[in-house]
Amino acid sequence: MPAYLALVIAVAAETIGTTALKASEQFTKLGPSLVVIVAYAVAFYFLAMTLRTIPVGIAYALWSGLGIFLITFIGWFVFGQKLDGPALIGLGLIVAGIAVMQLFSKTIGH
Repeated sequence: MPAYLALVIAVAAETIGTTALKASEQFTKLGPSLVVIVAYAVAFYFLAMTLRTIPVGIAYALWSGLGIFLITFIGWFVFGQKLDGPALIGLGLIVAGIAVMQLFSKTIGH
């Protein structure tokens, strides 16, 4: 499996797990709690697969940065959490950091 496909699956699973973590209400709801456990297991498995070809620092930066970005927007749209100007600027910086790593880093994939 290509490393970037594994990374996309890891990010998606982590995003699902974190969304379910909020819905689990501190693990008091069984369904969302089970989703958290399964989703995080899948996320870490596929993150580990990416480490075959992508250096750990780069893989983790992409995984966490994309996860932060996605979870913030899920919080905004699904849970009604508000984003102010500094939050939007911070998200923009995360996206810019990911873009810089993807476009200019010679470490990725080596």
